[in-house]
Formats: sequence, structure tokens, C-alpha cells
Amino acid sequence: MGARLIEAGHSIDAVWSRTSEAADALASSLQSVGTSIYDELPTQADLYIVVVPDHAIGTVAESLAKVISDESLVVHTSGATPAVALQPHFRRYGVFYPLQSFSPGREVDFSKVPLCVDSSVEADLPHLQKLALSLSEKVYQVSDEQRLQLHLAAVFVNNFTNYIQFIGQELVQEHDLPGELLLPLLQETIDKLNTLSPSEAQTGPALRHDQSTIDRHLALLQNHPNWQRLYQLLTAGIQKDLS
Repeated sequence: MGARLIEAGHSIDAVWSRTSEAADALASSLQSVGTSIYDELPTQADLYIVVVPDHAIGTVAESLAKVISDESLVVHTSGATPAVALQPHFRRYGVFYPLQSFSPGREVDFSKVPLCVDSSVEADLPHLQKLALSLSEKVYQVSDEQRLQLHLAAVFVNNFTNYIQFIGQELVQEHDLPGELLLPLLQETIDKLNTLSPSEAQTGPALRHDQSTIDRHLALLQNHPNWQRLYQLLTAGIQKDLS
């Protein structure tokens, strides 16, 4: 997000982190200054963005509130934590949530990342939306309740899907097959969703109620009871919801 802010012509006055080394490392790439001391932060910035793990939002907000202006606008970037987590510390607060998975070493086209925004003060919402539109083509006003539901859906779409890919890779590699064999299938599964709904795109033995194939698969998973149970749950879900 910092790199995209700079690319879009915004300036980052300071970067705070728990350690000066981490703050300096990020700040140096953002034409900014780094610090691990709250008192060294600017007190009159246009916007403060809290990008920390959910469990740390309250603690960081409490410390930040002691050093910045009472009229500061502060947002966090969490999908699961409500905006009101900032309410005890700030009058003007909100959310600036990028709906995307970020991994070290992977560059993301931020212009395609959905940005979900909301604010406690109605007059601040257009400013957050304008900032978001300078970073991304996809900007949405999303309430706390909607964002939590969206975050839940994202866990299924991203985190659980990735774990299933892990299982698939393990299964083929156990039998001396290259994991890359599965990549074209995965890519086609994703590409189909550009033109088909998930219910239209579903295929496989569960949808066909091909019990003989399902039984053979379950037998192959006897040495992996957790994966076997997951196979059974997903099969039952497909047959209940999609067939």
C-alpha cells in the first residue's frame, strides 16, 4: 500500500514500527523517515493508517492518540476488526481495507485490488473514497457487518483454497509426480469464474454422484484421516448445495 501511495503522488510523512530497524527499512523505500517512538510522529498529518495485526490495533491506537491531534482522522486496514475499535481513542476514524492477500516477494497490481472504506464522520467518507480511487479502480463503501462477512468469504476463497492446493500437491508428490501437473487445472478453474458462476462451473464425482469413484478416493486417503474427512465434508456439501 505504501508503494502504491507514493506511485499515486501522495507523500508519507513517517513510518512507525515496533523496531527502528523495521521502520527504517520500510521508510527508506517510501521516501520517508522511520521511527519506533510515537512522540516522533507528525501530529497534524492528513491521515493516519494503522496497518498492524488485529490484536494490536487497540494498543497502537491508544498510544497514537496520546501524541497526535484530537481532530486527526485515523483508519485501520483490518477486514475482521470493526471500525469502532478505534472509537475509544478518536472522534474521526474509519476503515481502509484492501481485499487481497499479500505475500513476501509477490508484487500485486494494486489498481485491481478492491478497497473497502467507511468512516465515523460522514464528511470524511468522500476524502477516503478519493484517496482509495487514486490507488484502485475498485472502491466500495462497506459497513463493519458487511466487511466481517466479506472477510469470512475471503477466508474460504483464499486461505482454504490455498490449503486444498497444498493437499493436492502433497498427494501427487507422494507418488513421484510433479506438482506442476495441477497448475493448468487450477488456472482453468479460476478462469472459468470470469464467465460462469461457481454453481455452473462445478464438475467432478461428487456432482455426478459417482459413488464408486468417491469410494476409491476415500480408500486412497486412509493414511490421511484429516484429508479423508475433509473430502467427505466437501463431497456432502457439493451434493447438498450444487447437485
